[in-house]
Amino acid sequence: MALDQSFVGRTYPPTPAYEVGREKIREFAEAVGDANPAYVNPEAAKALGYSDVIAPPTFVFSITFKAAGQVVQDPQLGLDYSRVVHGDQKFAYVRPVRAGDRLTVTSTIEAIKTMAGNDIVDVRGEVHDESGEHVVTAWTKLVARAAEEA
Repeated sequence: MALDQSFVGRTYPPTPAYEVGREKIREFAEAVGDANPAYVNPEAAKALGYSDVIAPPTFVFSITFKAAGQVVQDPQLGLDYSRVVHGDQKFAYVRPVRAGDRLTVTSTIEAIKTMAGNDIVDVRGEVHDESGEHVVTAWTKLVARAAEEA
């Protein structure tokens, strides 16, 4: 059954703050194989004008995808998460994520489509630091695959 179009534009409350740690950034950079010294060495980051190490561009996925869970778990929306796959991801940065940032994410459903029986939900996550500064916008496309016919 197609998802309710009236959910387009629905915004969910901001998440609790996530404190970005140097070790989390280092672990993520190692996991994705990015040896940029600004991700692990505070002096290298400071030489580039940052106050501390910065995170690789896709680091913020871990908190924006978790925030999109509010959408997925909304019982009124009725999305079958057991059938969901990650369809696409993109980011628009205002500034890099830095160690010490305390970030919140506000998720909004931007679009709902049904194609070939698959439900597709586009979620925009607005990421702000504790001073309210906009850091990055992340778009996540979730695809709930159509149920297989018996």
